[in-house]
Amino acid sequence: MARQAISAQRHVLRALSQWPKDTLRPEIQFQDILRKRFEQSSGLSEQEQLRQANALYSLIDNRYKRKYPITGSLLRPKSNPTYFTDLVQELEAAPNRSYIERVWLRLRGIVRLQ
Repeated sequence: MARQAISAQRHVLRALSQWPKDTLRPEIQFQDILRKRFEQSSGLSEQEQLRQANALYSLIDNRYKRKYPITGSLLRPKSNPTYFTDLVQELEAAPNRSYIERVWLRLRGIVRLQ
């Protein structure tokens, strides 16, 4: 029984090692927080640990994104059709900005001149 629990814990740790790094917040990584949680929760049954490992693998593999695709008007709301494309561009550009650029954008957001 203990060997199976170790095997389940290995599955969880392997899934966490495949989790992508967060470039937006490099000092805090989601997989590090989950790893600490799984190491502290040794009271879980093997079945529960395997279930949680399966959930992690399904998120890593984008299983639900493929099963329930988002199309059409959900990605382009009538009130702001470019919202999601602008958001993705902003999130991709954010890690590469300098301190001055971040402060400038923050001030520009606070003081909106029209």
